[in-house]
Amino acid sequence: MKIAIDFDGTIVEDRYPLIGKPRLFAFETMKELQKRNHQLILWTYRKGEELKEAVDFCRKRGIEFYSVNKNYPEEVFDETVSRKIIADIYIDDRNLGGFPGWSETCRLLDINYYDKSMQSGLRNYKKRNIFKRFLNKF
Repeated sequence: MKIAIDFDGTIVEDRYPLIGKPRLFAFETMKELQKRNHQLILWTYRKGEELKEAVDFCRKRGIEFYSVNKNYPEEVFDETVSRKIIADIYIDDRNLGGFPGWSETCRLLDINYYDKSMQSGLRNYKKRNIFKRFLNKF
């Protein structure tokens, strides 16, 4: 499945043109989607150096996108071609009602990706009562 994911406000807190802090569970969720062979497309307003910074930011955290602002890696941007990305799912903070957060996104996509390597991190979140409703499911 192709999944188009926005950057500012979705993968990271919106601080455009700066890069905000990663949103809780964003990178863990994207890694799990990639493990399940989904193609992730970075779908963002950013361009030029700001876009390169966003791609590098994600790469340093283990996410290599199938394509960036394109339907497929080889696509050449052309003013005569629509910039609309063709995907099965769009994850964006500008959705109707706003971005529900990555925990709710996981629930909607029916993803349970917590393995033993993440258990210590989850215990820390539980101790702070963050996403208590979400964590109680696991």
